[in-house]
Amino acid sequence: MYNVCQFYKDYLDFHVFWCVDERQVHTEYSALKSTVMASKNGIIKMPINEPAIGRRKSQIEEFVEFHNGPGVQHIALKTNDMIETIGYMRTHGVEFIDVPDKYYENLKKRLALEKHPILKEPLEVLKKHGILVDFDEKGYLLQLFTKSIFERPTFFFEIIQRYNHNGFGAGNFKGLFEVMEKDQEKRGNLTKQEISKGKVLK
Repeated sequence: MYNVCQFYKDYLDFHVFWCVDERQVHTEYSALKSTVMASKNGIIKMPINEPAIGRRKSQIEEFVEFHNGPGVQHIALKTNDMIETIGYMRTHGVEFIDVPDKYYENLKKRLALEKHPILKEPLEVLKKHGILVDFDEKGYLLQLFTKSIFERPTFFFEIIQRYNHNGFGAGNFKGLFEVMEKDQEKRGNLTKQEISKGKVLK
């Protein structure tokens, strides 16, 4: 990951926008490291991820394995009407990740404790459609992720709507990782095996 991030710095004039490691993003079974690189004007953001040592295979390892190497795991598409867009996609057979009720319980607590603009969409509507929310004092964003577009878990889309918010959903990062791990488990790929450097984890 370090070499890839350095390439973005040296040749594309990108800078580090945000980063986390396995201490912040982990579950009982797996973890990841992530560095988000941003263009000079901040418009383009590229999350660079790698697996961290865990008890079982992480979703990042699953992607690399089925993709036969590193690659583009997902692409974000911006919309001006999240609810209409995902409704249209669903009527055409696109499936989205299942967001647990616990996410909205935690979101309600966050909204009560932290400063944020008033959401145009009622929380009940967001929950009904499984839409994720991230925010700061100035604005907020809505986002939702499709399930894998292909039979193999190698690519998915993110749909995002912004209200004066230029982030990428950092507040949802850990929750999203947990949701995707559950999908990975359903596929039978949350397995015990070698994680890195030939070391078998038990």
